[in-house]
Amino acid sequence: MLDISELKKDHRTNYLAEMLEKILREEAEVREMLSGDDSLHEMAAKELKFIQEERERIEKQVQEILDKEKIEEEITNEIVLEVRAGAGGDEASLFAWELAHMYEKFSEAQGWQWRVNYESKSDLNGYKEASFEIKGKNIYDKMRYETGVHRVQRMPATEKNGRIHTSTASVAVLPIRKKVTVKIDPSEFEMEYSRSGGKGGQNVNKVETAVRIIHKPTGLDVRSTNERSQLANREKAMAILTAKLQQLEEEKEAKKYAGDRKEQIGTADRSEKIRTYNFPQDRVTDHRIKKSWHNLPKIMEGDIGDIITAIDSGVVGNEESD
Repeated sequence: MLDISELKKDHRTNYLAEMLEKILREEAEVREMLSGDDSLHEMAAKELKFIQEERERIEKQVQEILDKEKIEEEITNEIVLEVRAGAGGDEASLFAWELAHMYEKFSEAQGWQWRVNYESKSDLNGYKEASFEIKGKNIYDKMRYETGVHRVQRMPATEKNGRIHTSTASVAVLPIRKKVTVKIDPSEFEMEYSRSGGKGGQNVNKVETAVRIIHKPTGLDVRSTNERSQLANREKAMAILTAKLQQLEEEKEAKKYAGDRKEQIGTADRSEKIRTYNFPQDRVTDHRIKKSWHNLPKIMEGDIGDIITAIDSGVVGNEESD
């Protein structure tokens, strides 16, 4: 049953709520006629049928608006993309930087906004870990299956014996949603402030604007350093922490049903090895759909549209057939 008082508060449904309220009053009056004078019974029955059809039409319109609003809330146009070096030392950190560069170039081609939240660099200027904010239409739908462990196989520049090394880096894609279900108790996190080491001028370097939040129950560690004020960094860090906790909750729910699936493709888990970048063979392979692409130099410069489309089709197609 639709709540008319609530519908009146929403500018998208208030006019329909008033129409519905009027229709319901008319319906009550006609029903009263039906229970009274028998001579009016036939006319009242016809009138009631018309009123009920009109009420159903209005209720359908209202429901369509509410359903559209729900979909809009679920679709997020902002994500946080994190990269973290895994096994392989300096080579892993360089690969983590290359992955971030690949996604930045892809974002540029899509017309998305790309911003750095936090960077921790290695001695060779690779990434130990880094966090980026990306904004764009339907961005989460396109990027969500990039989460997982990415593996690279190649001969590092420092290798003297001609051996192929294998290194890894993990990627996490976190949607920043308008509405979330998780609540964070202030007593559950610690907040630290420090001077930013990034770009931003004298003010950034002299004032403790960088923020680090530690969520004690889970051990999650979130940082934001590139906003101009401490308050802005704090808000950004809290948004990222909320997104991480929301994702943890959703992963728990998903894993409850994962064991019942005949064929599992992608759990959006960082521990899952999803893709291998084999430089000697000029090939990238996604293990979830068992498909490969060539021309790695072009791919590492952001030409991953075909890969992302194939992954999305492969994963969604599999989920629908389960």
